[in-house]
Amino acid sequence: MFSHIVIFWTDPAQPNAAEELIAGANQYLQGIPGVLQFHVGKMSPSPRPVVEQSYQVALNLIFPSKAAEQAYQVHPQHIEFVEKVFKRVCNRAVIYDFE
Repeated sequence: MFSHIVIFWTDPAQPNAAEELIAGANQYLQGIPGVLQFHVGKMSPSPRPVVEQSYQVALNLIFPSKAAEQAYQVHPQHIEFVEKVFKRVCNRAVIYDFE
């Protein structure tokens, strides 16, 4: 198994950026071959100070292997998501990959 987690900080000048990012992820990323599990959503507030809460949206994908995740990275739908959605509504992203 290979996990690919992306944490997104959306553009505060765009009030609907989080919703657009989630809709775009659902549209472009969910059906890419090799994605075993797909979960995208807004940050869930917590009273615990140890929980990171400065971001707006997170994406959690699970693949059967690192090779499958690498194929996902160059898939045309992923590239389209980056160009049409991510670059338009996000200021920053941090990615965590692990096996």
